[in-house]
Amino acid sequence: MGIVDRCGVVVYASGADRCNAVRTRDVGEMVRVKSPQDLGAAFVFITIGAAGLFFGQDLAFGSSARMGPGYFPTILSSLILGVGLVLGARSLAVDGPPIEPVHLRPLFAILAAILAFGALIDWIGLALTTALLTIGAAYARRQVDLKETLLLAAGLALFAVGVFVYGLSQPLPAWWGR
Repeated sequence: MGIVDRCGVVVYASGADRCNAVRTRDVGEMVRVKSPQDLGAAFVFITIGAAGLFFGQDLAFGSSARMGPGYFPTILSSLILGVGLVLGARSLAVDGPPIEPVHLRPLFAILAAILAFGALIDWIGLALTTALLTIGAAYARRQVDLKETLLLAAGLALFAVGVFVYGLSQPLPAWWGR
């Protein structure tokens, strides 16, 4: 057998040099995560997939010819779990960016826009709600160009009314009141 020197190099012969020496790995050395964002995403996917499998286990699976109510949730949860496992392995192999700090301004601006949409749609109609929420959501960024935002709000309002009220005949008020 070889002799291990103080640097962790195994020497196989008494006259060994660097070309016939092999470095051993420390027992306490940990696995290095190269992509923390991928590892975080892997945890999310694995959690969602495992929860889907857990909560869908009481549903009958069936077969491909006669699918039961648990067939699609089980297949989908398994695929999500697989994506999480692949991302987890990728996070150990491929370098990636670190996890960035959470920015609360965009989070609250978009959350407020979604909640305001539900509260305002019946009072002021789809067009005005879409325009107001586009303007409000624009403030999720730090630099807001008001002219650009107003043009986008008008365009989205007309598009939403055209598609949902007139094109798809959804029972939404186009303007205030029904």
